[in-house]
Amino acid sequence: MDDSNIIPFEQPKPNSGVPATSMKSSLVVKASSIIEDPQILVNVVSKRVAQLNQGRAPLIDTVPSMGAADIALTEIIEGKVVISQPEGE
Repeated sequence: MDDSNIIPFEQPKPNSGVPATSMKSSLVVKASSIIEDPQILVNVVSKRVAQLNQGRAPLIDTVPSMGAADIALTEIIEGKVVISQPEGE
């Protein structure tokens, strides 16, 4: 293939103060013991990561090496982020 046919794909960098790093698998394992349904866990983490990237403050003490997903997972593990049940259930 000719290099002139390749279009580079560049993702925009997040504007938040939270660094974009890959999440630690040990945190995923711990969080999945709390929220057992993988789809729900992904949705909760995704929503919390979006909140962090929009400027919401972390609910835990963080270190510079923690990415937004690590923060979200740790918040779930420490019980700072929970799933609310609809009324009547």
